[in-house]
Amino acid sequence: MTSRIILCPGQGAQFVGMGRAWFDQSPEAKAVFERADRHLGDRLGAPLSKLCFEGPADRLNRTDVSQPAIYATSIACSHALLAAWGAGKSAPEAGIIATGGLSLGEYTALHLAGSFSFEDGLELVVLRARAMQDAADAIQLPDKSPGSGMVALIGADEAQATDLCTRATGRGPERSAPDVLVCANFNCPGQIVISGSIAACTRAVEIAASMGLRAQPLPVAGAFHSPLMAPAAERLAAALQKTPITAPRCPVMSNVTGQAHSPIPGRTIEDSIRTRLVEQLTSPVRWEQDCRSLLAISSGGVAGAGTQWHELAPGRGLMGMMRRIEKATKVETHDEP
Repeated sequence: MTSRIILCPGQGAQFVGMGRAWFDQSPEAKAVFERADRHLGDRLGAPLSKLCFEGPADRLNRTDVSQPAIYATSIACSHALLAAWGAGKSAPEAGIIATGGLSLGEYTALHLAGSFSFEDGLELVVLRARAMQDAADAIQLPDKSPGSGMVALIGADEAQATDLCTRATGRGPERSAPDVLVCANFNCPGQIVISGSIAACTRAVEIAASMGLRAQPLPVAGAFHSPLMAPAAERLAAALQKTPITAPRCPVMSNVTGQAHSPIPGRTIEDSIRTRLVEQLTSPVRWEQDCRSLLAISSGGVAGAGTQWHELAPGRGLMGMMRRIEKATKVETHDEP
């Protein structure tokens, strides 16, 4: 049996038209979109499939829409691929030896490993996205512009990014009053995202140039994966306690630890997954470490040299990150059939 590792994209991968080709050409993918539409109804203001296929872009790009849209598109793609591979629907039957997902994509990865149903995962993602949007909206500036944000750093390592956050938040010579700014995403070598209050983000962009770093503000609703998401984490924790979760049937990477989900000492694997998903909202996403853990699984005798790597729709961002993490590892993307 072919061994496969599945990578699941996160927020930012969305685009108008995503999933449409899979819907048109795969009965299995079409069925997933239809399940999502039936389950959500008009809770997002329009059927989820219509938002994916037709937009408008400004609506699709909202956190509370983009996250469930990406989740549904990725799973529709996975069902189509399983059918094309002639594989069973569970991870072991399909030769899936491990899964990993970037932020939101961790929910897709857990579903693929059998930890919760499609509908339960969709409910969690909808609530998570709404809670994150609300947390961001709660700290808007008086003119209704975002009061928090994120900045991509190009060329920085973890020590430099941490130093920049310290200097930009007033614990260095550039600022006398403290503010919030933390590392939020360790994506791949030379690509780190920082997250915090808009004032601190603005100062960081100015300071980065003096450190020889490129800094680019990101078009996001708020400071994701930072302490400013604490209100969202509380709401997510309550929802997770009511959600049935089972042990994954294959290793699933945790963004918080950079390793496969495993029991926290004295806790079950199910409760440990709940805890890590809550922590994920206020902790940095260690995607590079996740990928290195997956590489160890691939080369450690579990899979052998013939492991296939697949990035689910939408987008090709994870393939690009893998090129910087381990150039020799080829990732096949599946934006279209």
